Amino acid sequence: MAQIRLDKFLASMGQGTRSEVKKQLKQGRVTVNGSACKKPECKVDPELDEIALDGTALAYQPFLGLMFHKPARCVTATEDGRWKTVMDFIDHPRKRELFPVGRLDLDTEGLLLFLNDGELAHRMLSPKHHVPKTYFARVAGCVTQEDVEAFARGVDIGERDLTLPADLVILSVQQAEGRKMPPEQAECRIVPECPKTGENYISEISLTICEGKFHQVKRMFEARGKKVLYLKRTAMAGLSLDASLAPGAWRILTKEEEERLQSTC
Repeated sequence: MAQIRLDKFLASMGQGTRSEVKKQLKQGRVTVNGSACKKPECKVDPELDEIALDGTALAYQPFLGLMFHKPARCVTATEDGRWKTVMDFIDHPRKRELFPVGRLDLDTEGLLLFLNDGELAHRMLSPKHHVPKTYFARVAGCVTQEDVEAFARGVDIGERDLTLPADLVILSVQQAEGRKMPPEQAECRIVPECPKTGENYISEISLTICEGKFHQVKRMFEARGKKVLYLKRTAMAGLSLDASLAPGAWRILTKEEEERLQSTC
C-alpha cells in the first residue's frame, strides 16, 4: 500500500476528526514503530508500519464501508457535469477507494452504501441473490388490498417477466381537502376507506423488493394507476438507515453491520 499521512490514517481508522487526531499527535499519544510521532504530515505505510494510539495497536482494515443518507437533487454517480453527485458529500481520507453500490434516482432519498469491495458490491446487485431493499413512499391515489395482492404476485411493468413478488404494506391513507388542489399540495386527513376511483387520496406505504429494475417502484405503482410523489429507501441488505443521519451525512459501517452485509449477500 502507498504511504499516507499519519493524521489521515488515524482519521480513516475512526480515531477522530482530522483536528482531533492532530491533538492526539501533539500530546504524544501516537507511536510509529515504537517511537512517539507528533507530526501529522509524517508518512506511514499502514500495512508495514506498527502504529499505536495510547499503546493500542491500530491494525489496518482493508475493507471500508460507509452508510450515507442521500438527499434529493443529487445523482448517484462519481461525477456529473450538471448535478451535484453523492461523492461530493464524502470527505473520508480513503474516498478514492469508494464507490456507491447501486443507485437512487435524482429525487429519491435515503440509504446508500459506499464500499471499496467490488466482489461484495457485485453480490449485492446481482439479480441471482435477491437482496431485499425497503422503501417508504407517498403515493397519489388510494392503495388498496388489491394492490397488496398484485404486488405479492408480481406486476407487469412492460418487461418480458413480471416483477418478483414484493411485500407492500399500507401505512396510512389520507384524503386531500379540495378537489381543485393537487394531492401533493393539499392538506390531508385520515380516512377509513377509499372510494373505488381513489381520486384525491394520498397513501403512505412501505415496500420491500428483491430486485432493482430501472425506476422499479415508480413503474410498479404506475402499472396500478397511481403515481409516486415521494420515495425514500429505508433499508438494504439487512441494514437500516441510521435515524441520526441527516440528509447528506454519512458514517463508517460498524463491525456488526459489515458482518451482516457479508452474511446477507
